[in-house]
Amino acid sequence: HQVIKTTLDGRVLLTLDYPKETGQYAKAEEYVPTETAIAANGDIYVADGYGKDFIIQYDYKGNYIRHFGGRGDGDKYLKNAHGVCIDNRNALAPTLIVTSREQNAFKRYTMEGVYIDTIPLPGAWVCRPVIKGDYLYAAVLQSSSSLWKQSGFVTILDKDFKVVSNIAGSEPMYKNDTLQEMQQTTKTFQYPHDVCIDNDDNIYVAQWNSGNVYPYKLEPVV
Repeated sequence: HQVIKTTLDGRVLLTLDYPKETGQYAKAEEYVPTETAIAANGDIYVADGYGKDFIIQYDYKGNYIRHFGGRGDGDKYLKNAHGVCIDNRNALAPTLIVTSREQNAFKRYTMEGVYIDTIPLPGAWVCRPVIKGDYLYAAVLQSSSSLWKQSGFVTILDKDFKVVSNIAGSEPMYKNDTLQEMQQTTKTFQYPHDVCIDNDDNIYVAQWNSGNVYPYKLEPVV
């Protein structure tokens, strides 16, 4: 129920307790953060992905600035805000990309928390967005239409937010510019939960509840 900033050797520098300043939380147990993103000016964005689905913004000293998202009816709201990242691919206009996993989507906001648009990913219970180069990568925990529960894959989107590849998933198909439902096609993964991309473009896939397997390393085909 906290976010903690430390040095690399574990010395605590900053602790963010549950955000009672928002007026949305009666107790710490309601706050279950899953991800942070750090802006160029040091602002901290915290995704309360397993709590009330708010994104809480602090300055670099940990002073509360604002909150947005949360559960509700309407495009600007979130359902299972599992991840948040800062998209700097347009250096003049960085934006926030936030997971709305139960809605099978990412949602984009300004750095001030104003809703921009939704990136639909039909069928994909997507985890946090990870940007490397021109591409956005994400683990998909499971597929909506699969016959088995452990039915995730890894999805890759280009800079225009078009899905260009699904590793262990169906080929992305667009009809009239609308992405069709995606699903796992091979049982390569069981509940993939996160990805990391190194400087050689290797993809590391961490999984949840998958028999204690180590993260998989996927090498690019040359």
